[in-house]
Amino acid sequence: MAGEAAILELLAAGGARRITHVAAVSDSYGFDIDVESREGDTAHLEVKSTTDPTRLVVHLTRHEYEVMCRDGDWLLAAVLVGGEGEALNLVTVDTGWLWRAAPMDRESGGSWESARYSVPGHALDPGLVTGDGRRIIPESVSPFMPLWGISASRRDASV
Repeated sequence: MAGEAAILELLAAGGARRITHVAAVSDSYGFDIDVESREGDTAHLEVKSTTDPTRLVVHLTRHEYEVMCRDGDWLLAAVLVGGEGEALNLVTVDTGWLWRAAPMDRESGGSWESARYSVPGHALDPGLVTGDGRRIIPESVSPFMPLWGISASRRDASV
């Protein structure tokens, strides 16, 4: 909840036109926040938060994964949360990398329900960025720290 609250604050500070915290209503959506940016871009944000600045590990449910596969607006936002609940770092995890790293169901009698991902730096984009590079939260509002395998120059390259 701390990560969701931090991102809700960033979205409001960034001038989002519409912000709906769908996770407060139901877990059935497969994402936590439905947003329309001030430029009119929509995103369905699955938020994962951590207090660990040394590595980024996220857990994804099968339902979240399946929503990702069929919803072009779905984004995985990872946020480093500080001691006061503030966002210290915000990145978007590459959905193509998530898809390639997902476990496979090998037999029809069993399927995975949750997966643990250790996310490498090359699968992260600084800020909250769509697949075609549009920013949901303006760079001026989005916190950035060179963590989890991303250098300061990576942020400049992603703009």
